[in-house]
Amino acid sequence: MYTGKTVFSQLMDFLPLHEFRRCVKRYDGNRHVKSFSCLDQLLCMMFAQLSYRESLRDIESCLRAMQNKLYHMGIRSKVSRSTLAEANEKRDWRIYADFAQVLIRIAKDLYIDEEFGVQLDETVYALDASTIDLCLSLFPWARFRKTKGAIKLHTLLDLRGNIPTFIWITHGKVHDVKVLDELLPEPGAFYIMDRAYLDFARLYILNQCLAFFVIRSKSNTRFRRIYSRKVDKSTGLRCDQTIVLTGKDSANDYPEKLRRVKFFDEKTGKRFSFLTNNFTVSALVVAELYRCRWQVELFFKWIKQHLRIKAFFGTSENAVKSQIWIAVSAYVLVAIINKRLKLNEVSLYTILQILSVTLFEKTLLLQLVMLKDYNISNDYYGTQLKLFDY
Repeated sequence: MYTGKTVFSQLMDFLPLHEFRRCVKRYDGNRHVKSFSCLDQLLCMMFAQLSYRESLRDIESCLRAMQNKLYHMGIRSKVSRSTLAEANEKRDWRIYADFAQVLIRIAKDLYIDEEFGVQLDETVYALDASTIDLCLSLFPWARFRKTKGAIKLHTLLDLRGNIPTFIWITHGKVHDVKVLDELLPEPGAFYIMDRAYLDFARLYILNQCLAFFVIRSKSNTRFRRIYSRKVDKSTGLRCDQTIVLTGKDSANDYPEKLRRVKFFDEKTGKRFSFLTNNFTVSALVVAELYRCRWQVELFFKWIKQHLRIKAFFGTSENAVKSQIWIAVSAYVLVAIINKRLKLNEVSLYTILQILSVTLFEKTLLLQLVMLKDYNISNDYYGTQLKLFDY
C-alpha cells in the first residue's frame, strides 16, 4: 500500500519551482507579503482548476476541510477567501504568464516528434481567437458591445500535441488580425489561418521573415494567374496556380507571387480557396494543413468545458488574466505528465476526471491513472531527496 505523498503533491513535483521563483523575483511578486506567497496562490488556483471549483468560497471550504494536509501539499499559509481574492487582484499576472511559457517550452520538447495528421517535418501552428462573454457592469474594462462585455483569447496552437505556444488576452473589440503584430514569426514554420487574418501587408511580413502561411482567401480577392499545375481531381483538388495580386492596395501590400489552391470537399459539398507562399509542398498537403486548423477550434471547446475560464474568481483585468494563465499552466502540466509517464492510451480528459476526485488521496499517480497495480516502493516518490524544496 502506498503511504507517501498525496496525488496533488505528486502532480506539483512536475512543476519546475526554481523557474517559478525566478518569475516571482522578476516582478517582485512577494514584496510586502507576510504569509500568503505567490506559490501559495499558484497552488490554490491549480487546485481550483484540477478539482473544478466554481468560486472563492468553494476553494476556501474544500481546502479548510483538508487543513491537516495543506502543509504537505506545499500550501504553507491558511487559505481564506479574502486573502486569495486580494492576491488575484494585486499579484502581477505576468508572473503566471511567464511561468506558463516555461511549461510550454518543456511540453514542446516532449511533443516534438508527435504526429498530427500530415507528413511534414516543419513546425505547424494554427492561429485563431475565441470570445468569452462577460457582464459589462462587472467587467467594465472588457469592452465589446454597448451592453455586453467580453475578452478574446488569441491563441497560436502547435499542432504537435496541441500545445498553446502563444496566447494574447484582449478585450472583445480587438480585431483578430491584430495578433499578427504581436507574433514573432518562426522561420520555416507554417501558420494556418482563417479568412479573418487576410491582411496582405501583415502576411508579407511573415513572408519576409521566411515563415510560411496557409490562409483561406476571400471571394473578392483580385488576382492574375501566371501559371497552372496539373492536379488529380479525384483527390478533391480543382486547381494549383501561381498568381499575383492585382487589387489597388493588395498589389502594393504583397508585391511577390502567391500560390492559389482550390479544393472541393465531397463530404460537405463546399469549395475552398487557399493562398500560400510555399511552392514546394504538394497542393494536397496545403488542403490537408488547412483541415488540421480545426484542432484549434477543438482546443477552445476543450478548455472551456474542462477548465475554469468561463466563471472568474475576480472582476479586475489582473485577476482574469492570472486565472486564465494558471488554467493554461494546468492544461500544459497535464500534457507534460501524460508524456513523461507514457500514458499514451489515456486522454487528457480522462486524466483530469480522475484527478478531480483523487487529489487528496495517497495513491501512486501512475497506478491511479492507469488503473493497474504497480509494485513500486514507497520511496519512489516519498523519500527521494529533491534539489529544489518548497
